[in-house]
Amino acid sequence: MSRTSTKKNVTKQVNYLNKDFNDFRNNLIEFAKVYFPNTYNDFNEASPGMMFIEMAAYVGDVLSYYIDSQFRESLLAYAEEKKNIYNIAQSFGYTPKVTSPSTTVLDVFQTVPALNSKPDYRYALTVKSGMQVTSTSTGKTFRTLEDCNFKFSSSYDPREVTIFETDSGAPTKFLLKKRVRAESGTVTSETFTFTTAEKYTQIKLANAKIIEIISVTDSAGNLWYEVDSLARDTIFEDMENNSTNDPTSVINSETAPYLLKLKKTSRRFTTYIDTEDKTTLRFGAGTSANADEEIIPNPDMVGSALPGSPSKLTSAFDPSNFLKTKTFGLAPSNTTLTVKYAYGGGVDDNVVSNDITAISGVSYEIQDSTLSAALVQNAKDSVAVNNVKPATGGSAGQSIREVKETALAYFQAQSRAVTKEDYIVRAYSMPPKYGNIAKVHLVQDDQLNEKVGVAELENVVTQEDVDNQRTIKSLQVRTPNPLAMNMYTLGLNSLRKLEIVNQTVKENLKTYLGQFRLATDAVNIKDAYVINIGIKFAILTKNGYNKNDVLLQCVASVKDFFDMDRWQIGQPIIMSDIAYELSLVDGVSSVVPPKDNNPSTLPILITNKYKVEDGYSGNFYDIESALIEGIVYPALDPSIFEIKYPNSDIEGKVLGDNLGAGD
Repeated sequence: MSRTSTKKNVTKQVNYLNKDFNDFRNNLIEFAKVYFPNTYNDFNEASPGMMFIEMAAYVGDVLSYYIDSQFRESLLAYAEEKKNIYNIAQSFGYTPKVTSPSTTVLDVFQTVPALNSKPDYRYALTVKSGMQVTSTSTGKTFRTLEDCNFKFSSSYDPREVTIFETDSGAPTKFLLKKRVRAESGTVTSETFTFTTAEKYTQIKLANAKIIEIISVTDSAGNLWYEVDSLARDTIFEDMENNSTNDPTSVINSETAPYLLKLKKTSRRFTTYIDTEDKTTLRFGAGTSANADEEIIPNPDMVGSALPGSPSKLTSAFDPSNFLKTKTFGLAPSNTTLTVKYAYGGGVDDNVVSNDITAISGVSYEIQDSTLSAALVQNAKDSVAVNNVKPATGGSAGQSIREVKETALAYFQAQSRAVTKEDYIVRAYSMPPKYGNIAKVHLVQDDQLNEKVGVAELENVVTQEDVDNQRTIKSLQVRTPNPLAMNMYTLGLNSLRKLEIVNQTVKENLKTYLGQFRLATDAVNIKDAYVINIGIKFAILTKNGYNKNDVLLQCVASVKDFFDMDRWQIGQPIIMSDIAYELSLVDGVSSVVPPKDNNPSTLPILITNKYKVEDGYSGNFYDIESALIEGIVYPALDPSIFEIKYPNSDIEGKVLGDNLGAGD
């Protein structure tokens, strides 16, 4: 007789909450007691069984540590290893600053001959950006960041002219001076040869601490452009505003010397910084010489009778074919790339003022080829530089903590303009070479509500509306347009007076904002209104003060109050603020109402200056109607107040002193 035994499968309970050595050890002991009570029960510290239990707990503790560590290293806020921090930051789109160059402003000089006792600007040069200059004390190299065009002068890029040489009292040569930004760094280049195309090929530059990739050019002369992501197939390119590049915009070349254009390119690359502070260039995946339409045919074109149209879809059935296209950029092939870049930076690049005076490399442009070769050469030989202010800002780059914090902030912003303030800041930050934007005001666009008829509006017109000459048009209901904004702008002329921004600058601004705006946002760039005003005031002086001196100081105080840097579109004039500023002038006893043409009897009298023939804007504005309780409000249309001619439009008078003595 035989006995058959059945063995039951027992599900063993496993604790997954253990995190350290003691937890693992204690749980293994309990596990052995529960499931192996008859097999092993010697849990003495010196027993062989405890050795194996503690060895297993040791392994579990080590594995738990590495799992936790790897998880922390995957989070930018908690990562500690430089490699991981750099990888995460760059996956967010932020490139760590491994070095910081020193920056300064250079005074650039050149001489031109005189023509009829005036500068002959035909000999004015364009000193190209990238001019290399050297510190005489340290030997550190700097390069200019923009062209220095001596033919051009504006409020943001003024040109100073002084007499340099005379003959019998008549000027024979003039000295021109302009200012350009300069940055430290040694400029060098490397070449890389490619044969067959390889997907996402990479090249690593030899020098560490790259400041900027200046240019990448292939052997055919094609430029390759740095982009934030290989998926971005458009870049913004600037070109000189001349008749060749744009015959319609050349009339505005003085205010907008460069044009900003949107360009689509398949020749692009991204950069990557490693833990050795070296830069790697990464290229795209486009390895096919065929057109994209042949690799992935457009179904609408398949079988069409058009010449060159695809007739079959054989290659399109491969789902990886899109990687062979130019969608993610081209992979260089059968060419040699020349990479020009600047490297260096650091604290040692900070030099004192008047120390950068030597020119080590420069290129010029001059438009008139019919000029005297000797005089042209004299103009080139006369070019000189000097840093009036010290070069500062050079440092060792960002620390690990700074990289983490900056990358998080960058990711949150995502280089996008979302709020009104974002758009205003972006407009102000447009490089001056594309035009000058001095004032910006942003409001939501609106449109007429067609659902509200005129008959309905007529019912709400009152006798007060008629008396105030309100029309049906002014009462029409308007509905906000959430997908569009109106940006009102103004610029400054060479005398730092407000002016309307020309169309070329507007187009540049529109293109520039296109880099940051959301796809659903529309920005309409319009002109704000300038309301020119005059100021009258009267004061009483303190006894013993020279009345003329006090009056001159008061006029200077009003000029400072209306300094255009302090005023924005839509800002009202608070008369008490003007009176308060006048009262702070040493020698002023009190501010009193002007007696001439002052029906409001307020201490400050403001009048509108609008006649075009006198040089004003031509915008008439009823100051008296806009004056409410001592505050002059601007028009509902975006507008700004300006004293255009302070020397004549600010009138002050001393009526006497505090002892009653008249003027």
